[in-house]
Amino acid sequence: MAARSSAPEKRPGFFSQLRTLYTFTQQAFPWLPWLLAGVVLLAIAAGIGVGFLLPPVAVWSVILWGVTGLMLGILGALMIMTRLSTRAMYRKIDGMPGAAGHVLSTSLGRRWQASDMPVGVNPKTQEAVYRAVGRGGVVIVGEGARGRLTRLVNDERSKAQRVAAGVPVTVLYVGHGEGEVPIAKLASTIKALPKKIDRATMAAVIKRIESVSQSLSSMPIPKGIDPTKVRAPRPR
Repeated sequence: MAARSSAPEKRPGFFSQLRTLYTFTQQAFPWLPWLLAGVVLLAIAAGIGVGFLLPPVAVWSVILWGVTGLMLGILGALMIMTRLSTRAMYRKIDGMPGAAGHVLSTSLGRRWQASDMPVGVNPKTQEAVYRAVGRGGVVIVGEGARGRLTRLVNDERSKAQRVAAGVPVTVLYVGHGEGEVPIAKLASTIKALPKKIDRATMAAVIKRIESVSQSLSSMPIPKGIDPTKVRAPRPR
């Protein structure tokens, strides 16, 4: 039996990540190559134009401005591709069980604390409830059929109100129906909530809620989404 290698696993390099990001995004947006090429060419043309407009006009000046336009075009193309990759990721996970947990745990930033694990789940139907705590208070997110989420949502809302009296509790449902929030707008909707508590109160609320939360380690978690596979890879 061969001995296991003690060398750490090699992480993919910058260009490997960039190629993966491009392939992932192009699957959702086939016109991506034309858009990126257009951005780069437009930036080069703009740079050359500036080189001809600014005196003294010289070959070296035009070339330098053209190179500057090229670099800015590449930077702009990378920024556009990153934004499109995020849209592609949301499009891919929309409607998948566990999508809300993935967004809450990766897209809210440091001012919010959330987990990709649900705090309440229906093992038969895979409806799940997630929770985030931040400066805007407590947010309860329901994922699944809204009618079947009523009991789970009410349980979590009562728990939050019991241990964090006076802290606002917001309930959101992920979906495309009336009064529901699309998965692509879930993070921005939560981050747009007005600040109601300070950091000390937020830390206290998190501690209190976690102390009364029931462990879900023995409950089946909704399957159907692997965050490590659907997350749009970003270049370092």
